[in-house]
Amino acid sequence: MTGAAAPPPGWRLRIHESLPSTSDLLQRLAVAGEPEGLAIMARRQTGGRGRDGRAWESPAGNLYLSLLLRPGGPARESGQWALLAAVVMAEGLARFAGDPAAIRVKWPNDVLLGGAKLAGVLCEGATAADGRLDWFIMGIGANLAAPPALADRPTAGLGAVPPEQVAVAMLEELERFRAAWRAEGFGVVRAAWMARGPAPDAPLALRGGTSGRYAGLAEDGCLLLAREGRVLAVATGEVADREAD
Repeated sequence: MTGAAAPPPGWRLRIHESLPSTSDLLQRLAVAGEPEGLAIMARRQTGGRGRDGRAWESPAGNLYLSLLLRPGGPARESGQWALLAAVVMAEGLARFAGDPAAIRVKWPNDVLLGGAKLAGVLCEGATAADGRLDWFIMGIGANLAAPPALADRPTAGLGAVPPEQVAVAMLEELERFRAAWRAEGFGVVRAAWMARGPAPDAPLALRGGTSGRYAGLAEDGCLLLAREGRVLAVATGEVADREAD
């Protein structure tokens, strides 16, 4: 970390020139008993993964970062931790954006710039025998200097920002929001997500065909869709890249 900001207390940031996948390495360490607070960053990945088994392009100049947490709470809170990941990415990236307000989030945990994908996270975890979250990994990919060209969605980049600086900013935001969650409840995270989320009543479509009008987030983080005179709470899924008509 010479010449760069140090990670916040309680975090250990290890930087590799190249890895197949930061999350794969961190998962092996988590299973072996690695304590919470390890962050692994790679300047390149050769086998990055996205949601639903999608490949994640990993050219040099972008951020590839995985964070190990041991939340200890009930496994049903995993969706809330995934929303926290979106907030952490958005607020960390906003520090380096020319217009911080242009950084938006798409449910559950993509980050957009000008409607194009800027960052995403693959969250993975394990449940202990008592039903509590044993470990939880946030595997973050953010387009900085080299946004990849994807056939199925537009992408955006933030510019030639040193990835290690963005990594430290995200760790700082994670600690800030975890402290607020502990002190004030999940509503703090929910409010931060909604502040960067869709406009009220915006048309949204989920992958798989469900659509409706955005009605906010429930207290537990579920997406609320208004449709056919009622409000539907959606716990899992993904909003499509283009809004419904």
